[in-house]
Amino acid sequence: MKLVILDRDGVINQDSVTFIKNPNEWIPIPGSLEAIALLNQHGYRVAVATNQSGIARGYFDMATLNAIHDKMHKALSQVGGRIDALFYCPHAAEDDCDCRKPKTGMIEEIGRRFNVELARVAGVGDALRDLQAFADAGCQPVLVRTGKGEETLAQGNLPANTQIMSDLAAAVQYIVKGEK
Repeated sequence: MKLVILDRDGVINQDSVTFIKNPNEWIPIPGSLEAIALLNQHGYRVAVATNQSGIARGYFDMATLNAIHDKMHKALSQVGGRIDALFYCPHAAEDDCDCRKPKTGMIEEIGRRFNVELARVAGVGDALRDLQAFADAGCQPVLVRTGKGEETLAQGNLPANTQIMSDLAAAVQYIVKGEK
Protein backbone atom coordinates (compact mmCIF):
# COMPACT_ATOMS: atom_id res chain seq x y z
CA MET A 1 0.00 0.00 0.00
CA LYS A 2 1.16 3.50 -0.83
CA LEU A 3 0.68 6.05 1.95
CA VAL A 4 1.54 9.72 2.50
CA ILE A 5 1.19 11.48 5.86
CA LEU A 6 0.44 15.20 5.89
CA ASP A 7 0.44 17.83 8.58
CA ARG A 8 -2.69 20.04 8.32
CA ASP A 9 -2.10 23.70 9.20
CA GLY A 10 0.48 25.30 6.92
CA VAL A 11 0.48 22.32 4.53
CA ILE A 12 -3.14 21.81 3.46
CA ASN A 13 -4.60 25.06 4.76
CA GLN A 14 -3.32 28.46 5.74
CA ASP A 15 -1.89 28.58 9.24
CA SER A 16 -2.53 31.19 11.93
CA VAL A 17 -0.52 32.13 15.02
CA THR A 18 -3.88 32.49 16.77
CA PHE A 19 -4.96 28.95 15.74
CA ILE A 20 -7.64 27.84 13.29
CA LYS A 21 -10.58 28.14 15.69
CA ASN A 22 -13.62 27.74 13.45
CA PRO A 23 -14.54 26.54 9.94
CA ASN A 24 -14.46 30.09 8.52
CA GLU A 25 -10.75 30.34 9.41
CA TRP A 26 -9.95 27.11 7.54
CA ILE A 27 -8.76 28.31 4.11
CA PRO A 28 -7.02 25.87 1.76
CA ILE A 29 -3.62 26.78 0.36
CA PRO A 30 -3.99 27.16 -3.43
CA GLY A 31 -3.33 23.82 -5.13
CA SER A 32 -3.28 21.75 -1.93
CA LEU A 33 -6.65 20.08 -2.40
CA GLU A 34 -5.88 19.21 -6.02
CA ALA A 35 -2.52 17.80 -4.85
CA ILE A 36 -4.28 15.45 -2.44
CA ALA A 37 -6.65 14.40 -5.25
CA LEU A 38 -3.59 13.65 -7.42
CA LEU A 39 -2.18 11.42 -4.68
CA ASN A 40 -5.51 9.59 -4.56
CA GLN A 41 -5.50 9.19 -8.37
CA HIS A 42 -2.06 7.59 -8.14
CA GLY A 43 -3.28 5.04 -5.62
CA TYR A 44 -1.99 6.69 -2.46
CA ARG A 45 -3.84 6.60 0.81
CA VAL A 46 -3.59 9.95 2.61
CA ALA A 47 -3.45 10.36 6.38
CA VAL A 48 -3.31 13.63 8.29
CA ALA A 49 -1.39 13.96 11.57
CA THR A 50 -2.05 17.29 13.25
CA ASN A 51 -1.34 18.82 16.65
CA GLN A 52 -4.49 20.59 17.85
CA SER A 53 -3.54 22.03 21.24
CA GLY A 54 -6.29 24.64 20.82
CA ILE A 55 -8.58 22.03 22.37
CA ALA A 56 -6.48 21.76 25.55
CA ARG A 57 -6.16 25.55 25.65
CA GLY A 58 -9.94 26.00 25.43
CA TYR A 59 -9.84 27.90 22.11
CA PHE A 60 -12.29 25.46 20.51
CA ASP A 61 -14.04 22.21 21.35
CA MET A 62 -14.36 18.83 19.63
CA ALA A 63 -17.57 19.81 17.84
CA THR A 64 -15.75 22.78 16.30
CA LEU A 65 -12.75 20.66 15.32
CA ASN A 66 -15.14 18.20 13.67
CA ALA A 67 -16.84 21.08 11.81
CA ILE A 68 -13.44 22.31 10.57
CA HIS A 69 -12.59 18.82 9.36
CA ASP A 70 -16.02 18.43 7.74
CA LYS A 71 -15.31 21.59 5.74
CA MET A 72 -11.93 20.16 4.68
CA HIS A 73 -13.46 16.81 3.63
CA LYS A 74 -16.23 18.53 1.64
CA ALA A 75 -13.76 20.84 -0.11
CA LEU A 76 -11.62 17.84 -1.01
CA SER A 77 -14.55 15.84 -2.35
CA GLN A 78 -15.41 18.74 -4.68
CA VAL A 79 -12.04 18.28 -6.43
CA GLY A 80 -12.14 14.47 -6.37
CA GLY A 81 -9.87 14.01 -3.36
CA ARG A 82 -10.13 12.38 0.02
CA ILE A 83 -8.28 11.94 3.28
CA ASP A 84 -8.40 8.33 4.39
CA ALA A 85 -7.60 8.93 8.06
CA LEU A 86 -7.27 11.97 10.27
CA PHE A 87 -5.27 11.75 13.49
CA TYR A 88 -4.94 14.64 15.91
CA CYS A 89 -3.32 15.35 19.25
CA PRO A 90 -5.62 17.49 21.46
CA HIS A 91 -2.97 18.00 24.15
CA ALA A 92 -0.88 21.04 25.06
CA ALA A 93 2.94 20.78 24.97
CA GLU A 94 3.13 20.73 28.77
CA ASP A 95 0.94 17.59 28.86
CA ASP A 96 4.00 15.61 27.65
CA CYS A 97 1.90 13.06 25.77
CA ASP A 98 3.30 10.58 23.27
CA CYS A 99 1.05 11.69 20.41
CA ARG A 100 2.10 15.36 20.13
CA LYS A 101 4.68 15.98 17.44
CA PRO A 102 7.72 16.02 17.63
CA LYS A 103 7.08 12.72 19.43
CA THR A 104 6.29 9.81 17.15
CA GLY A 105 3.18 8.26 18.74
CA MET A 106 0.68 9.62 16.22
CA ILE A 107 2.89 8.72 13.24
CA GLU A 108 3.57 5.20 14.53
CA GLU A 109 -0.16 4.66 15.14
CA ILE A 110 -0.85 5.62 11.52
CA GLY A 111 1.73 3.05 10.40
CA ARG A 112 0.06 0.36 12.54
CA ARG A 113 -3.46 1.21 11.38
CA PHE A 114 -2.46 1.09 7.72
CA ASN A 115 -0.11 -1.86 8.30
CA VAL A 116 2.65 -0.15 6.34
CA GLU A 117 6.38 0.13 6.91
CA LEU A 118 7.03 3.81 7.58
CA ALA A 119 10.37 3.77 5.76
CA ARG A 120 8.35 3.80 2.52
CA VAL A 121 6.16 6.74 3.58
CA ALA A 122 6.67 10.44 2.87
CA GLY A 123 5.73 12.77 5.72
CA VAL A 124 4.98 16.35 4.63
CA GLY A 125 5.13 19.20 7.13
CA ASP A 126 5.97 22.87 7.54
CA ALA A 127 7.42 22.88 11.07
CA LEU A 128 10.55 21.31 12.53
CA ARG A 129 8.45 19.27 14.96
CA ASP A 130 6.63 17.67 12.01
CA LEU A 131 9.89 16.77 10.29
CA GLN A 132 11.41 15.42 13.51
CA ALA A 133 8.39 13.21 14.18
CA PHE A 134 8.40 11.90 10.61
CA ALA A 135 12.15 11.24 10.58
CA ASP A 136 12.22 9.66 14.06
CA ALA A 137 9.35 7.35 13.06
CA GLY A 138 11.30 6.31 9.95
CA CYS A 139 9.41 8.31 7.29
CA GLN A 140 10.97 10.41 4.51
CA PRO A 141 10.56 14.01 5.77
CA VAL A 142 9.43 16.61 3.25
CA LEU A 143 9.41 20.31 4.18
CA VAL A 144 7.03 22.66 2.39
CA ARG A 145 7.79 26.39 2.38
CA THR A 146 4.17 27.32 3.07
CA GLY A 147 2.93 28.00 6.60
CA LYS A 148 5.95 28.00 8.93
CA GLY A 149 8.12 26.42 6.22
CA GLU A 150 10.31 29.42 5.37
CA GLU A 151 10.98 30.07 9.06
CA THR A 152 11.73 26.38 9.62
CA LEU A 153 14.16 26.34 6.70
CA ALA A 154 15.91 29.50 7.96
CA GLN A 155 16.35 28.00 11.44
CA GLY A 156 18.11 24.97 9.99
CA ASN A 157 18.84 21.73 11.85
CA LEU A 158 16.51 19.80 9.56
CA PRO A 159 16.58 16.00 9.84
CA ALA A 160 18.94 14.25 7.45
CA ASN A 161 17.57 13.67 3.95
CA THR A 162 14.76 16.21 4.30
CA GLN A 163 13.40 17.15 0.89
CA ILE A 164 12.46 20.82 0.48
CA MET A 165 9.51 21.79 -1.73
CA SER A 166 7.70 25.04 -2.42
CA ASP A 167 4.27 23.71 -1.42
CA LEU A 168 2.15 20.57 -1.21
CA ALA A 169 1.55 20.55 -4.97
CA ALA A 170 5.31 20.44 -5.62
CA ALA A 171 5.78 17.80 -2.90
CA VAL A 172 3.12 15.60 -4.49
CA GLN A 173 4.78 15.94 -7.90
CA TYR A 174 8.05 14.82 -6.29
CA ILE A 175 6.36 11.87 -4.54
CA VAL A 176 4.44 10.73 -7.61
CA LYS A 177 7.53 10.97 -9.87
CA GLY A 178 9.54 8.96 -7.32
CA GLU A 179 7.28 5.93 -7.68
CA LYS A 180 8.40 5.19 -11.24
